[in-house]
Amino acid sequence: MPEHPSPRPAATRRIPFAIGAVLIGAVIGFAAVHGIDGLRRSAAGDAACRPAVDLARKLAPLAQGEVAALTMATVPLRLPDLAFTDAGGKPRKLSDWHGRTVLLNLWATWCVPCRKEMPALDRLQTRLGGADFEVVAVNIDTRDPEKPRNFLKEANLTRLSYFSDPKAVVFQDLKAVGRALGMPTSVLVDGDGCEIATIAGPADWASDDAIKLITAAMKPATAEF
Repeated sequence: MPEHPSPRPAATRRIPFAIGAVLIGAVIGFAAVHGIDGLRRSAAGDAACRPAVDLARKLAPLAQGEVAALTMATVPLRLPDLAFTDAGGKPRKLSDWHGRTVLLNLWATWCVPCRKEMPALDRLQTRLGGADFEVVAVNIDTRDPEKPRNFLKEANLTRLSYFSDPKAVVFQDLKAVGRALGMPTSVLVDGDGCEIATIAGPADWASDDAIKLITAAMKPATAEF
């Protein structure tokens, strides 16, 4: 009769499984600890942006009337260093405005609320634009590059500088941090690139409500809340 191989002892067979279980458990445990730590860091936000959250809390009572839809920052968030180009095709980044309060706005000619909002943004820039503040309105039309330029010219919106991102990467970058849910999107940003407030949808940025809030954001040390 042919010989049959002797069965391996049960204890011997269990050893590799036991070692595997220990290794898997260790990997899961490591991932769980570091995953929780990552979530904690995410929840804590960027510590350098905590002053922006404190400012947002102080500004909250001013988010009324025409700017009542603003969502004030509650978690410290440094925005991505968004990249786009100026009217001459020169590369620009959000960090170019370091030290200045910025109202970052994303718009497109195919967006009806965007077009309606642009005159108010132009008037806001006329009234408050300067060394301490600027409206940075970035167009994200992905087709005819002359269409947004012609729109601004025909509407006589001359105070807004022209910025564009024809690949709409800026929208995707803001969407990745939960700050672009539709169009238009506007984010009030402090001089360190930190979020103060965000709004999804249009607002009357030339209204007294908006002027009062943004003026307070520009000079928080002297503003009366």
